[in-house]
Amino acid sequence: MIPRSVVTTIASILLALLLVPAGSPLPAAAETLPIPPEVWARYDPDAGDFKEEIVSEETKDGIYRRDSYISAYVNGEEIRVFCTYAVKAGARNAPGLLDVHGWMSYPKIDLSYVQDGWAVMAHDYRGRSLSKNASGLPCTIYPESMSHGLMDRQVPNARQIKATLPDGSDITAPEQTSDYLWYAIQRRVLSYLLAQKEVDQTRIGARGYSYGGTLMWNLAMDSRVKAVVAYFGIGWIDYYRDRNVWMYEVPPKNQPPTPGEELVLAAVAPESHAPHIKAACLWLNGSNDHHGGQERGEQTFGMFQPGVPWSFAHQARGHHNTDKLGNDCKLWLEKYVLDKAIDWPARPTTEIRLDAEGVPEFVLTPATVTGLDTVEAWYALKEPVSFIRHWRDAKLERRGDTWVASLPVANVDDYVFAFANLTYSGSYEGSIVISSDFTAVIPSQLGTAVATDTRADSLAGDDSPWSDTSPVEGVGGVMGIRPLNKNRGMTCSTLSDPKWKAPKGAVLSFKYYCTQPQTLILDAGSNFTATIDITASDDWQSMQIPAGQLQRGASRQALPDWSTVSQITLKSAPGEDITKVIFADIKWVPGTR
Repeated sequence: MIPRSVVTTIASILLALLLVPAGSPLPAAAETLPIPPEVWARYDPDAGDFKEEIVSEETKDGIYRRDSYISAYVNGEEIRVFCTYAVKAGARNAPGLLDVHGWMSYPKIDLSYVQDGWAVMAHDYRGRSLSKNASGLPCTIYPESMSHGLMDRQVPNARQIKATLPDGSDITAPEQTSDYLWYAIQRRVLSYLLAQKEVDQTRIGARGYSYGGTLMWNLAMDSRVKAVVAYFGIGWIDYYRDRNVWMYEVPPKNQPPTPGEELVLAAVAPESHAPHIKAACLWLNGSNDHHGGQERGEQTFGMFQPGVPWSFAHQARGHHNTDKLGNDCKLWLEKYVLDKAIDWPARPTTEIRLDAEGVPEFVLTPATVTGLDTVEAWYALKEPVSFIRHWRDAKLERRGDTWVASLPVANVDDYVFAFANLTYSGSYEGSIVISSDFTAVIPSQLGTAVATDTRADSLAGDDSPWSDTSPVEGVGGVMGIRPLNKNRGMTCSTLSDPKWKAPKGAVLSFKYYCTQPQTLILDAGSNFTATIDITASDDWQSMQIPAGQLQRGASRQALPDWSTVSQITLKSAPGEDITKVIFADIKWVPGTR
C-alpha cells in the first residue's frame, strides 16, 4: 500500500495540475511535489539539430538498415545517442516501432516486425561498457557530468542516481536522476523515428524489454505514441522493493519514505505516470520476476484515466520469460497502432470465498466464453515477497460459465493468493492470453475457515518439487529422482511455501546412490554454498547437512537457518556429473542442539 503521506501529496497535486515555468526545477522541499506532466512540460524532444552521423548503411534482401549517431539535448548538455534503424526498402507510410532494450543490454532490431511492414528503431542508453560482450560496440556517449547515465558499474563514476546524490544527500529535482536521462533520450529518439521519410507519424508504437519496460510508462504519456508494450518493468521498485515494503506483509512495515524517495515516487517512478498516460498499455510479466511485483504492478492500471485501454498477462512461475503468453505483444500493437479489428477479451471477475465446509475456493467468471480455449489457475500461500512466491496448480472445475478451484491452506490466518490465465483464439494470427486480477484474502476473515493442507513429509516422491529430474527406481527397489541436466543440476524452488518450508533448526537429510564418486555444489541462494562429496557405493548412503555448513563467499558467513531459504540447488562441480547420482528420501529432520 502506498504510504498515506505520499497518497495525500499526490492527490493534492492532481487537483492543482499547475505547470512549472520552463527551466525552473521544483525542489522536493516545496509545498507540493511535482508530477510528471509538469516535469515534461519543461523538455522539448524536437529542439535542436540532430547532427546525424551515419556510421553504416546498407540495403540487403529487401531491407534497408542504418546505424547512426544523433544529438539529444538534456539539462543543457549534449548527448550523442547511438541508434539503429531498419525498414523495407522503398517503404512509404510505414507504421513506426521504437524497440527499447533492457539493463546492460544492447539495441537490436526485431526483423519479424520489419518483414511485417514496420519501420523499427532501437537505441542505446546503456552507454560505454567494459563487459567483454559489449566493449568496442558503438554506444551512446554521455558527457562526463552525466556519467550516472552509464549502467556498467565497472566504468569509473558510473553510479546511477535515484533518490540520493553521490554525496548521500537527497535529490531536489527529477532532472537529477538517471531515469530522467533515459526518459529524455527515449523521447528524442522517438522524434528521430518520426523524422524518417518512410514513417507514418500517425501510427507509432513502442515496446520495451526488462528495464526498457520500466521506461515505457513515461513514453506512454507522449501523445505521439498510440500504444506501448512493457515486458516485466512496471515500477514499484524505488522505495517498495528496494526497502522490502511488501503489499501483503503481516504486520505491515512502517517505513516512511525519505524526501528523495517522495520526490521519485511523485515524479520519476513509472507508476507516478499512470494517471497521465494516453497510450494503450499492455504489460507482460512473469509472476516471479523481480521487477515491481505482480500484485503491485496491477495497481498501476487502477490509476489510469477512464477510456485508456490496458491489459496484462502473467506467466505463472515465470521469471524473465513470457513464452507462454500467446501472441499478445504483436496483436496489441496491431490493434491499437494499425487499427486492426482484433477483439481483445474483456476482463474476467474473480473472488476467493469459503465453500460449504469452510475451505477457501477460487471463483472465476470470464466476461465472455466466445473463443475461450483454456483456463488455468494457480494459488500461493503466505509469502509476501512476490518473486520467491511458490505458485501451486489450482484444479479448476467448470460449472456453467464459471470455473471453481479448491485452495487448501495450512493456516487460516495467513494470506492465500490466486490468479488465472485465460487463452483466447480468433481469426487473427496466434492467441491472446489475459490474466485475471491478483486476488488475496485471509481465510479466517471470510468466516469459519478450515485448514486442510498438510506439511509434506518429503521433498521428493510422487509430487517432487525438484525441477529437471525424473523418477527412477534405485537398488533395492527404492524410488528416487535423478537429475537430467549435467550443467544445470536440480532445483527446489518451493521452500517459501509452508508445505515445504524448513522448520527452524532443521537439517537437510537425503539418501543417495552412486557407483562413481562425484563432487557437487549445494547452493541456497544469496551466495551461500557448500561443496558436497558424494562417495561411491553399491548400496544407498545417507547425508545430513546443517545450515551452517553453507557459507557465503570470501566472508565465510554461515547460513543462519534453513528456514530462511526459499530455493536450493544441487549441481555438478566443474568436471563432475550429477546425472550419475540418484537421490531419495529428501526431507527436513530435527537438528541436534
